[in-house]
Amino acid sequence: MNILKLLREQFAEALSEIVDDPASYAKMVFPSQNPQFGDFQANCAMSLGKKLGKQPREIAAMIIERLSVDGFCDPPEIAGPGFINLKVKTDFLAQQLQNNLQDERLGIARDGRAPKTVIDFSSPNVAKPMHVGHLRSTVIGDALARILKFLGHDVVTDNHVGDWGTQFGMILYGYKHFLDESAYRQNPVGELSRLYRLVSQLCEYHSTLEQLPQLEQNVETAQQALNQAEAEANPEDKKQQKNLKKLRNTLAGAQEKLASARKKIEAVRNQPELHEIATAHSQIVTLTREETAKLHAGDEENNRLWNEFLPACNEAMEAVYKRLGIHFDLTLGESYYQPMLADVVEGLKNKGLASESQGAICVFVEGNEAPFIIQKKDGAFTYATTDLATIQYRVDELKAENILYVVDKRQSEHFQLLFDVSKMWGYDQARMQHVSFGTVMGKDNKPFKTRAGDTIGLESLLDESVTRARQIVDENDDKKPNGPELDSRERQRISEIIGLGGIKYADLHHNRESDYVFDWDKMLSMTGDTATYMQYAFARICGIFRKAGLSREEVRADETTPIQLQHDAERALGLQLLRFEEALTNVAQEYRPNLLTNYLFDTANAFSSFYEHCSVVKEEDAKIRLSRLKLCDLTARTIKLGLSLLGIETSDRM
Repeated sequence: MNILKLLREQFAEALSEIVDDPASYAKMVFPSQNPQFGDFQANCAMSLGKKLGKQPREIAAMIIERLSVDGFCDPPEIAGPGFINLKVKTDFLAQQLQNNLQDERLGIARDGRAPKTVIDFSSPNVAKPMHVGHLRSTVIGDALARILKFLGHDVVTDNHVGDWGTQFGMILYGYKHFLDESAYRQNPVGELSRLYRLVSQLCEYHSTLEQLPQLEQNVETAQQALNQAEAEANPEDKKQQKNLKKLRNTLAGAQEKLASARKKIEAVRNQPELHEIATAHSQIVTLTREETAKLHAGDEENNRLWNEFLPACNEAMEAVYKRLGIHFDLTLGESYYQPMLADVVEGLKNKGLASESQGAICVFVEGNEAPFIIQKKDGAFTYATTDLATIQYRVDELKAENILYVVDKRQSEHFQLLFDVSKMWGYDQARMQHVSFGTVMGKDNKPFKTRAGDTIGLESLLDESVTRARQIVDENDDKKPNGPELDSRERQRISEIIGLGGIKYADLHHNRESDYVFDWDKMLSMTGDTATYMQYAFARICGIFRKAGLSREEVRADETTPIQLQHDAERALGLQLLRFEEALTNVAQEYRPNLLTNYLFDTANAFSSFYEHCSVVKEEDAKIRLSRLKLCDLTARTIKLGLSLLGIETSDRM
């Protein structure tokens, strides 16, 4: 039951006799922010005042006259300059809640008209352990997939792993020149990861050395421009002072880039052994590219090594997904599309969209200076080519009508170009959207890293969270008034649920487009907007039933005692429970899981208020006690289902 949707439909019908675009004004019906103004409020009459040349209160009266909500609302009221306040009938709320008791979906409808959707998320590079940078894409994508599937959408999840790109050139070069055979035998993925980091650092060192003179020149040029402007500037001239500020910012930016470059160079030079290796491999940037080109050209040795590397890498990757409870319908890496890339380039050429520019094959998009490079001058294909082939496959083979890319917001320009080129190519029938997200930050407001400056591995992050959760579980269980209730095995199981749930929820409850600061203490707190608080609310309700000596199934099966909403706190909780579908629908429309976490937090708070004001187990009236136990059951099921749609588990005891 989506009461807001029902109200908007009725408003749209009433407004159809007043305006040409009733749906846009019907969207101006919202849940009320203050219960004293009812449950829902419409302010469309305010917006229509100027359009129709009438007073908003007069328009509000016209709307109410045509509005048919008497089946589920009290008579609408006009307030202030023209607001329409609506209060849902309490008997209607109670009946809907009673109906939901016997429904495993809690009254939430399936949308049979939804388009087929492919969700592209996680997408790590194989041969490199997953790190904290993969966290957001993985948990956001998984939550969206779960919610859309639950709502009845035809969803295909696709993990577009990087198993063919430039990192393999680095790994192949490292394997051939720097391999520790003993380490490789013991831990293949760990050794391949070390080789990648080593070669990547060496490549960056030589690239930075090459860029250094230009970076130094940029600082000198910026300093000279600033000196000249300062010498000529009039302190009273605002335009000149504004220009000085701009020049100072330019200089600061150039100095920062130069300092960063020197730091990278010194990091190598300060390690004699590493510097010796760097000196001996001065052509490493070119040679790693050649290794990639040989792999793509079918070189026998490189392909043999690639096939040797992949099984262990995929196994390590799948172990992390299994622990997180994440499953993909498809895992089609970049290598899957390799046979299609030449045809993609030819197809774009044949349509007159691709042309040669400085030896490379490019597509130029109007309004964008940088070209979309689909084949390098050395003949190698690019990520752009693979992404185009992927769209072709998803539309032609999977029949996708909607494609979501859950990827870091720093890739926004790439995806805008990708979508533009795809449409030019003829793939404009599918809706494509970049579901962007911000960065996980440390308390220093910089990307979350270890003290050594390395990106934090995802598996070690999960281990740390479970370890911290275990401390909380041990402490809470030891403090129970009648003594500990959980054995060591059960404590560990609950710690895994709390630890993993805490990490997921901490990510999901933020607006996905925002950066957020990773904070262990806040993440695992039993108070505030955390998974632990939600999980505790669920366990608390399970405890209520244990005290009552009844199972939730017994209470649910009762058909003789209807739900009653006599107290304001009961009614507020009942209304909140019936807004579940509204919350899920909003997530599906905006692809923002935080709209569900907001709902769950409000639901837990509404239950807390209900439990504070309404006796349950000790209520003397048997019918009221049973009614309240039914509300408790509905709340527990709502929290459990809501968390499960976020990929988070619950436990009956904590």
